[in-house]
Amino acid sequence: MPHEIRPDDLVTMVREQIALAADPDKAPAMQAYMKSAMPYRGVTSQPLSRLCREVYSAWVLPDEESWHEALLALWDGAEFREERYAATTLAGHRLYREHREPWTLELWRHLVVTGAWWDHVDDVATHRVRELLERFPGAVTPTLREWAVEDDLWLRRTAIICQVGLGERLDRDLLTHAIDANLDGSTRTTPPESPYGREFFVRKAIGWALRDHCRTDPGWVGAFVAERGDRLSGLSRREALKHA
Repeated sequence: MPHEIRPDDLVTMVREQIALAADPDKAPAMQAYMKSAMPYRGVTSQPLSRLCREVYSAWVLPDEESWHEALLALWDGAEFREERYAATTLAGHRLYREHREPWTLELWRHLVVTGAWWDHVDDVATHRVRELLERFPGAVTPTLREWAVEDDLWLRRTAIICQVGLGERLDRDLLTHAIDANLDGSTRTTPPESPYGREFFVRKAIGWALRDHCRTDPGWVGAFVAERGDRLSGLSRREALKHA
């Protein structure tokens, strides 16, 4: 049987377990690959997933407020990137599904904006945001339409890719809005630390979202790409039609 735990104790336990699993020899390469300003402990994905599964199954937060507090403490107070991965794992844990209501979209926004890199953003977008969109489309869709035109490129990327994996359940109107709102975004710039140049992550997101839906409806995707012509970047077009 799982035991109840306070938020600060859970955060301490997770950080201690990550420290115990650390491999300092792996950490520099992991940090370099992710181009991360935040250092790594050197805990790769499988050991980290196992660690989180064991801790979160054995120790349970008593209520929504505690879950929210622990999640933010892990995320905002992180000194190593694995601690943020542990936070997103806690965010999606099955024991706290009932806490993931439309209001948590603002929490996911915080993770997207402060995470500000594809590993964090894509996980939140294609799991946490998608889950809310599926469960509460009426409440969530208007906010995602707003994110599609935000100045923050990571919110725009989230609005574009949040339906990846939905197949026939995809809301084409939402996807169309999110993509069309970003076709003429060449005047916006990514943060100066980005090694990829202007709007790479938005162009890549458009291609990914269309490529994913092409598995379900290649005819619609083909027509969508043809109708937009040169307004779609070459990268977006190649990605969209990769498996057409």
